[in-house]
Amino acid sequence: MAARERERDDEFVEHLVHINRVAKVVKGGRRFGFAALVVVGDQKGRVGFGHGKAREVPEAIRKATEQARRNLIRVPLREGRTLHHDVTGKHDAGKVLIRSAPPGTGIIAGGPMRAVFEALGVGDVVAKSIGSSNPYNMVRATFNALSKCENPRKVAARRGKKVSEILKNRRQVEEAGR
Repeated sequence: MAARERERDDEFVEHLVHINRVAKVVKGGRRFGFAALVVVGDQKGRVGFGHGKAREVPEAIRKATEQARRNLIRVPLREGRTLHHDVTGKHDAGKVLIRSAPPGTGIIAGGPMRAVFEALGVGDVVAKSIGSSNPYNMVRATFNALSKCENPRKVAARRGKKVSEILKNRRQVEEAGR
């Protein structure tokens, strides 16, 4: 392995979210297989997930990790610790609600969503899973929500406004909510 590849590997954090054992009944008994769900992130706004299947657990985890590294998405973060705005995501019966939070809140989220936020590098967020508690659906719904997150600069450019106008509107909405 080249030094550059090792350096690239070190920057990512891996979280094993779920391992599923499946059995296939054959003439001589049962054949076991394993499926792994892994979340990978650089804790600076890039995160991805992967699903790998194999006859042994380590091989399934390796496959899932490789897939996660290939499917990274970039999420804009506010002050490097939370999201810019509240967002919802959906995948099959899994629905998630993700809200930005003030400093010191921490990660208030359950299991699979917590792994995604830790890998992403979000420090303050409140999340709620509604519907399916299946880890695959929860992770996919979380990624659906995160892919909808937008940077205020992008929103301002699209609307033909200044960034300060967009942020002023956000402050008004936050004060009305208190």
